[in-house]
Amino acid sequence: MSNVLTPPSYTLSQAPLALKPHGKVLAVTSGKGGVGKTFVSANLACALARRGHRVLVMDADFSLANLDVVLNLSPKITLHDVFTGKAKLEQAIIRTPGGFSVLLSGSGMVEYARLTHEVRDNFAHIIGGLVPHYDVVLLDTGAGISDVVLFAVSLASEVLVVATPEPTSLTDAYATIKVLVGQQKRQTVRTIINQTARVGDGRAITRQLQQVLDRFVVTESGQATRLVHMGDIPVDPSVRQAVMRRQLLMQMAPGCPAGLAIAQLAVKLEDTVIRLTV
Repeated sequence: MSNVLTPPSYTLSQAPLALKPHGKVLAVTSGKGGVGKTFVSANLACALARRGHRVLVMDADFSLANLDVVLNLSPKITLHDVFTGKAKLEQAIIRTPGGFSVLLSGSGMVEYARLTHEVRDNFAHIIGGLVPHYDVVLLDTGAGISDVVLFAVSLASEVLVVATPEPTSLTDAYATIKVLVGQQKRQTVRTIINQTARVGDGRAITRQLQQVLDRFVVTESGQATRLVHMGDIPVDPSVRQAVMRRQLLMQMAPGCPAGLAIAQLAVKLEDTVIRLTV
């Protein structure tokens, strides 16, 4: 792996500590599981890499990680090895066929399911070590509002909340956004609506969520939190095919409706967020 894509060798104690949200770190999260959050993270990374960005996706779901499954990877070294001092950070970074890099956590890291001081410090050090070497770091967080998920999101300058039109997903998305506003004082939260049936569905859903927020969530500053609809990803049989084959949709069928939507999402993200932080 080239030096451009790999952070220099260091121990965790030498890495810069992340004390505030980093401008190039984007958290991809959701209120509930099963809405396609990891699928979006991986394929969005591929789309951004195709546009010339140096991208890394970090699997920040320590207990139920599945980024390796989506990408058909079997890592020999994971974040667990870095956290425990058995390996250096650069040894755990894998370059994917999609043109971006990944940092996998490995499933079943039960000891990291709670936000202890050790987990907090290790996580922050990792982010601090990655940021200087990439244009974009995507955090594929766990679902919900556990303390580990919320801490991961707190390290990002922007939050992308993935939801589907299903009522349970929207209810949990609202609950997540409400917590982000209350605990992290988020003034802007960005939405991606997956598995939409019709053009315009996602924008209408985001508008409905905004109305509920305006009515029931009051910030300390008195300013309303703004939801920004980033795009829809339509229902598309190619998505299921790619997932079952453990391939990136952006490689297998980039011209399908869902692939084109993800490409458009990458362009919008580049124009409205990334160029302001790189």
